[in-house]
Amino acid sequence: MSTSQPPLTRERILAAAAKVIRRFGPAKATVVDVAQVLGVSHAAVYRHVASKAQLRDLVVGQWIAQGMPTLLKAAKRSGPAPQRLRRFIDALIASKRTKAAADPELFTAYRTFAADAKSVVAAHVDQLIQLTAGIVSDGVKEGTFRPVEPISTAKAILSATTRFHHPAHAVEWKDPGIDDAFEAIWDLLMKGLRPVR
Repeated sequence: MSTSQPPLTRERILAAAAKVIRRFGPAKATVVDVAQVLGVSHAAVYRHVASKAQLRDLVVGQWIAQGMPTLLKAAKRSGPAPQRLRRFIDALIASKRTKAAADPELFTAYRTFAADAKSVVAAHVDQLIQLTAGIVSDGVKEGTFRPVEPISTAKAILSATTRFHHPAHAVEWKDPGIDDAFEAIWDLLMKGLRPVR
C-alpha cells in the first residue's frame, strides 16, 4: 500500500508556512521550518520558493489576495459615489479588523513581513488607490463630488483613514472611541468633497 504524499505545490507550501507562523511566530517561517512541517527536504521547497524573502512575500501576497474580492465587489457596486466610497472604506476596515480578530498570530506575522515585502505591499496600496480613484472619478462625473484630481484625492482619502485600516494601527482598533473618531474624519472628508452650490 502506497503512502505517497500529494504533489508539492506553492499552495501546500503557503499552508504549511501559515501553520509554522501560527505555532512558532514569524521568526520561524523559514524554508527549512516549512519543509519540516511538510515532511520534505528544504531542497524540494526551494524548487517552488527561491528564498526566505520570497516565502515571506508570498505569505503577504496571499493574505492580501484573500481580502480583495470583497473590496472589488464594494468598489464596483452601483449607487451614488459618496455611498459607494463609504461602503468601500467600510469594507477595507472590516476586512483588516476581521483578520486581526480571527487569526491574530497570522495577522501579527503579516505586519512583521509587510515591512520587508515592500513591492507586494506597494502593489496592494496602488490597487487600493486605483479603486478609490475610480469611485472619486465617478463622483465628479455625476456631480456628487466637486471637481478634484482622482488619484491625489484617493491618496488623501486613504491617508486620512489610515488609522482605521492599516495593520500598524491594530492596537488602536480596540479603543472604544475609534468608530466615533472615524465618523468625525469621514464627515470632514465628505464636506471637503461636496460640490459648492
